[in-house]
Amino acid sequence: MKRKRIAYIQYTNPAGYPPLEHSSRILADDGWEVLFLGTGAAGTDKLRFPEHDHISVRKLPFQEAGWKQKFHFLVFQLWCLRWLLRWGPSWVYVSDLLSCPAGLLCGFMGIKVIFHEHDSPAADAQGLVQRTLLWTRKRCANRASLCVIPNSQRGEYAKESLGLRRLPLVVWNCPRLEEVTPPRAAFAGQGLRLLYHGSIVPDRLPQAVIDALALLPPDVSITIVGYETLGTPGYIDQLRRKAEELGVGERLYVKGTLATREELMSVCRNHDVGFALMPASSGDLNLRTMAGASNKPFDYLACGLALLVSELPEWEQMFVQPGYGLACNPVSVDSLVAAISRFYEDAEEMRAMGERGRQRILREWNYEYQFRPVKDQLEGQPSGVAVKVGQEALL
Repeated sequence: MKRKRIAYIQYTNPAGYPPLEHSSRILADDGWEVLFLGTGAAGTDKLRFPEHDHISVRKLPFQEAGWKQKFHFLVFQLWCLRWLLRWGPSWVYVSDLLSCPAGLLCGFMGIKVIFHEHDSPAADAQGLVQRTLLWTRKRCANRASLCVIPNSQRGEYAKESLGLRRLPLVVWNCPRLEEVTPPRAAFAGQGLRLLYHGSIVPDRLPQAVIDALALLPPDVSITIVGYETLGTPGYIDQLRRKAEELGVGERLYVKGTLATREELMSVCRNHDVGFALMPASSGDLNLRTMAGASNKPFDYLACGLALLVSELPEWEQMFVQPGYGLACNPVSVDSLVAAISRFYEDAEEMRAMGERGRQRILREWNYEYQFRPVKDQLEGQPSGVAVKVGQEALL
């Protein structure tokens, strides 16, 4: 019997993308052999996958920007092809713009390709290298057996910009079922513990959050888990300084980057409300279309936390209207204080919000459910892949 083998290619640290961990473990648990080919990455280099007997990870060292990085990029493409020829996968899972050249060559070599675009690149390319990458993206996507996207609006953009014959399959970035916790115990009066995890940038965690903390009762605290990006170095120190200036430094806990999702989910279980904040407007398509693409709210709900999201129509439809949390204006101190105070004053309703969301995770907002059509395609089973799984789960 032919062994089921799949190789994931990503020109960064693949452990920085939870959907890759989820899908690979689902496949590995079902007998697939999985190989990851990636690189180191600034900010997320500490992240790693948990060990699994059927999952191997190979990475080239990180290379900073400059002419050496261009050479490093070329070496990566050739290195990937060498591994693929030697290892002989039946499928290749291409999951970022910079892995498209290798993915396109795989198509020419007769290896079947899944094209999963986590972040949509801007269409107005500047420079020869970027235009070439966008060309390989289009060719790779059109040769792929299946295209996957984490948000339906991005799917429309991808279909148009890539010239696809049909919409990509929408697969939301949900947690795996094994990450869902048991029901939370009744509120024990330990104060209100707020949590943020992810990239630590002003758009996702504005300084107004610290201002709001100073106006809330003394047993309200905030924990931050994650990493700074190359575009916002020193932002964590800014938040710390503001907290000290306002006299709430002892109520701000910064844990930094945790190596595995198991550690992250363990921290989630010890909090009450999770922040999933987005800016009201942005020129970045990805920031405007994060509902379903952001794993934060799903991770929080899997642990029974209530949500605090931005006052954006799609987010309110998904998370506030069904009763999983509250919405606020993330740059308004008054709005933040009002929303957080509601959680503080009605702990039982807060717990009920988290439990309703946790039940939704168990029913359909889990990666096993979301990934099922992709897995069926990989295994050659009829799957009805034209179904938009993410939107189906919203109904």
